[in-house]
Amino acid sequence: MNRKKSFPFGIGAAVLLVLCIGAISAYIYVIYSIFNRADNIPFIDTGPATLPSAEETIPTEEFTLSTSPETPSGSDVGLEELFSPFWESWELLHEYFVEQPIDNQVLADGAIEGLTYFLEQEEVDILEVTIPDSAVSIEAFAEEANTPAEVLLEFFPFWELWQKIEYAELPEEMTYEMRMRNSLAGMASALDDPYTSYLDPDQYRQFEIDLQGEYEGIGAWVDPTAEYLTIISPMEGSPAEKAGLLPGDRVIAVDGEDMTGVNGSLVIGKVLGPAGTKVVLTIDRDGVDEPFDVEIIRAHIVLPNVESEILEGNIAYVKLFTFGDDSHEDFRDALIEVLDQNPVGLILDLRGNGGGWLDVAIDITSEFIQEGVLLYQESADGSREIHEARSFNGLATEIPLVVLVDAGSASASEILAGAVQDYDRGVLVGTTTYGKGSVQRPYQLSNGQGVLRITTDKWLTPNERHIQGLGLEPDYVVEITEEDIEADYDPQLEKAIELLITN
Repeated sequence: MNRKKSFPFGIGAAVLLVLCIGAISAYIYVIYSIFNRADNIPFIDTGPATLPSAEETIPTEEFTLSTSPETPSGSDVGLEELFSPFWESWELLHEYFVEQPIDNQVLADGAIEGLTYFLEQEEVDILEVTIPDSAVSIEAFAEEANTPAEVLLEFFPFWELWQKIEYAELPEEMTYEMRMRNSLAGMASALDDPYTSYLDPDQYRQFEIDLQGEYEGIGAWVDPTAEYLTIISPMEGSPAEKAGLLPGDRVIAVDGEDMTGVNGSLVIGKVLGPAGTKVVLTIDRDGVDEPFDVEIIRAHIVLPNVESEILEGNIAYVKLFTFGDDSHEDFRDALIEVLDQNPVGLILDLRGNGGGWLDVAIDITSEFIQEGVLLYQESADGSREIHEARSFNGLATEIPLVVLVDAGSASASEILAGAVQDYDRGVLVGTTTYGKGSVQRPYQLSNGQGVLRITTDKWLTPNERHIQGLGLEPDYVVEITEEDIEADYDPQLEKAIELLITN
């Protein structure tokens, strides 16, 4: 039977372009991320984990981002206040990053690289700058910025570069805040961890979209970590789908601006925009000789948490899109609705689900597994925190279960799928999952200058399997071909139905 079923294909490394776009990280990476949630932390509510140094953050209702005018180039600026978020981040990385110890030279080189890249993007040739005899000394810049004494030597070249910038001819729009933020972004990314990243105020606002569920953009799932921002799948009925974007399309320019070498999160920011406005994406597509332009009118996009239905053969089908703020409540409501019809089995579709909150993952997994360890959370020092099934009565602990997964099933999705597999609670069908086995914690920085996301822990499945970079191998590997996509045919869903009917 060639049953047709619309489904989003995986977000691979993918985040929800909240264009979709959320996951910024891009340096994230988001998104396909899993985050701890704890008391009084922005975008974090009470969960099983306690965030260290919570006093360094502020309650959700007081969480603010910088909205004040930025300091133009050539103006007087207080370097101590400007660099306060920078040195806060330096301390946080040394204290909480999962891989310790951290080499200060690596951080300093990263800051230089981030600042240099920013200058190159703005076409500033620092080699042409002449330092006057009356120039403020490099040591004075370092001292005014309150550079920690133990890293003065490593950061001396950074302040040497900063001195040159001070005497360069710069447009006013190249603000001091932009220089500091790019330096901070480079320092965070120097750790060679795709999930540890700095999000400036604008990037953080984009990031929040993933778990809040609505935004204005084109409506597509994307991978921000590839060489170019890559379309994983347009959302059904979205402007991206109507414009003809396809999985694998690479965005090489936005409104005529070349995106070669531009961080995926920054490309995302250029694609986002108010509903009703136009954006032109230049697309590089496999099998097409030349890049071509696609004009898209942005729209207000509301992201669903859950979709559910009863399939032929009285099989319940529930699609979970994310592990966001309201996901567990919506998921539980959907389960109640389909289970009231006494189905013979349940298909849980996690394809393209890039993750979300850790405690939501535990809540939803507890609907299928009554008791026991759901995951281990391992810190840099080797200590472990054990997360067990919740004490509430799960709704689907006995019904025959098949979980659909693919390369876009990441992080929180892999926690659920890994527990199902380890406890033999059900079977996995599809392709190998993404392999996101780490936990990030967010820290708000001073002066409203954004958020630092740090990989603080790794997680293991109940059977103590590490999945970082490996993913979960399905019990039944079923590929989807281009011909299947063109025919709107879903062989993975068909295999799940077959297993439930025959068993």
